[in-house]
Amino acid sequence: MTLQFEQRFIQVLPAVESKKNEFHLYGYSTVTEEEIWAYCIRKKWRKKDVGSMKLHEIVNSIFQITPAEFMTYTQIEEQRGSDWFSDLNSEELQILLSPQKQENKL
Repeated sequence: MTLQFEQRFIQVLPAVESKKNEFHLYGYSTVTEEEIWAYCIRKKWRKKDVGSMKLHEIVNSIFQITPAEFMTYTQIEEQRGSDWFSDLNSEELQILLSPQKQENKL
């Protein structure tokens, strides 16, 4: 985290902890404060200058996060980071990706 984000994180940590506790109450017991903060930075505020945001705007934004939108984001990020073909060698990958002619069976 950059210094700007670290300072803001410390300032709003009670709100982030509260949101984490809410997620745990709903059964999402593995969610951490850092994951919630990363979601805010990468998704909710990706086009905003967090340094110029007012403290109440940041806290309000954190409190508005729903478990559904957070979990959707984390699932999409996991799929983006996954290398589905990592277990295949180059020959298997070539077979998988090469078009095969289908024989007409009558």
